[in-house]
Amino acid sequence: MGFRRFVTASLISATGSAMAPLALAYSVIEQGGGAGALGVVLATNTVPTVVFLLMGGVLADRMSRSRLLFLGNLLAAAAQGALAVVVGTGQATTTSIAVCGFVSGTAMAFTVPATQGAVAQIVPAEQLQQANTLLRLPVNAVKVLGPAVGGVVVAVSGPAWALAWDALSFAVAALLLLGLRLDAPVAVAGVLTDLREGWAGFWSRTWLWTYTAAGTVLVAAWLAGFQLLGPVVAAERYAGARDWGLVQGAFAAGLLAGTVVCLRWRPHRLLVVAVVAGAPLAAPLLAMGAGLPLPWVLLATLLAGAGLDVAVVTWTTAFQQHVPQGELGRMSAFNNVGERLAIPLGYLLTALAAGLWDDRTVLVACAGLVVVAVVLNLCVRDLYRINATRK
Repeated sequence: MGFRRFVTASLISATGSAMAPLALAYSVIEQGGGAGALGVVLATNTVPTVVFLLMGGVLADRMSRSRLLFLGNLLAAAAQGALAVVVGTGQATTTSIAVCGFVSGTAMAFTVPATQGAVAQIVPAEQLQQANTLLRLPVNAVKVLGPAVGGVVVAVSGPAWALAWDALSFAVAALLLLGLRLDAPVAVAGVLTDLREGWAGFWSRTWLWTYTAAGTVLVAAWLAGFQLLGPVVAAERYAGARDWGLVQGAFAAGLLAGTVVCLRWRPHRLLVVAVVAGAPLAAPLLAMGAGLPLPWVLLATLLAGAGLDVAVVTWTTAFQQHVPQGELGRMSAFNNVGERLAIPLGYLLTALAAGLWDDRTVLVACAGLVVVAVVLNLCVRDLYRINATRK
């Protein structure tokens, strides 16, 4: 019953989150902002998530995770609701949109560390892979349909209505999550003591910090190559927005395919599979960098999406099974800080490389970084002892 409630909350929230990025972009455009204004808005959404993640991790190990998820989703609902009002009434400015984004990013910092711990509290250890897969299945399906539906809503009714739905979806999810009534995981000491002990626990698990370090490089290379340079190369080498839309669709379909694979396949060496499954992310970068025809790019992107979802499911399962309940929040926070820092790192590296090489060469270099990160991570001996828990 508790897991069904959690899945329902995730699905409802995902329907709003799938439409929100498009609505946010057009909110900035409608009030006269350009790329610079949109960059400011996106930065104010990302920065507080990184800044407050560690505090969110500490709280996730100190208080009821269902209450923390309730408060985080409620705060996000308030932020998106306020944004919908200012956009709908024509009072939106870059500053007001950025302030709402700051609040929304802060809310995410407190919900992300609590989520994995909540799932591990609800579901027995031997059923965690199936649970993580079932959580991702509807969310990935929404990722396929959500942007298209959001585009129609924004085109017909304006961005305010899409933002209002996002706010409502967060509010409904908050109420569902409050009903879980999960107990606080452990008795706690002071905040600073919790942080010090959390860092010691993170550093003592070689498999955890090496996976985080490799993941930071891999995510930075992927974002720089696919998200930033991909549309540029699509405009130069392929048919621009139309073909890039097909590539994005192939990636979403790959995510869904990876989820289906995880429903049937339950590997024993969870962490090894998680690392290896990240390698296909290099494929579309190489395909675009080499100027291969569009069908090959689509196939490579499909494989990348499938690999990424397998990696996410197996990594999450390994993490939940091999980190004690009382440390899940802090360990998740340290891991997520690395991945969040990959966003500005990837864009900075691309900006520096763009002055030295052409875009297609940078794409190949990003693919190389992905492969190197995977190979080096596979050299960590501690990786091979993190296996699936069976009955």
